[in-house]
Amino acid sequence: MTEFERVLVHSFNTFIEEKGIRAISYRLKQHRFTPQFLDVLVDSLNPDYYLGIECKSISVEKGANALYFSQHFTVDKKGAHQIQRISDYLNKSGRRGYLAVELRFGAGKGRKAYMIPWEELKKRFLAKELKFTVREIQEFPEIKREGKNYRIEPLEWERKET
Repeated sequence: MTEFERVLVHSFNTFIEEKGIRAISYRLKQHRFTPQFLDVLVDSLNPDYYLGIECKSISVEKGANALYFSQHFTVDKKGAHQIQRISDYLNKSGRRGYLAVELRFGAGKGRKAYMIPWEELKKRFLAKELKFTVREIQEFPEIKREGKNYRIEPLEWERKET
């Protein structure tokens, strides 16, 4: 589990507890030969909080200028792309899906994270537009920091910033 995933799960559980929501956020333990559909899951009877989140982290400091579907996502032995596998899982499970992207800017410059609705990712993938530039990522709602945690606002993440 990456630090980004750990902090996101902790932030969700803090939010859930503070708001008195019947829900839980967790990360399934990943086994070497068992596929993991998503990095962070949130279970709740409330559909606003029944979520599946894939997490990606890219280093802008080291020159990354985009999140590439060929480089940052996997293809399984059967040739199924990770975006298609996750899309199928989200469709079957009924979860709302998101891609959480952490941009790392280097020592002393902090990190910023953004939440992209999975439907945006799926549309782009199906249209063969196989990347999101850093600038495009930053047009989506930011997951703002509060100390070491993130401020969780699932109802705001559906609204793309312009």
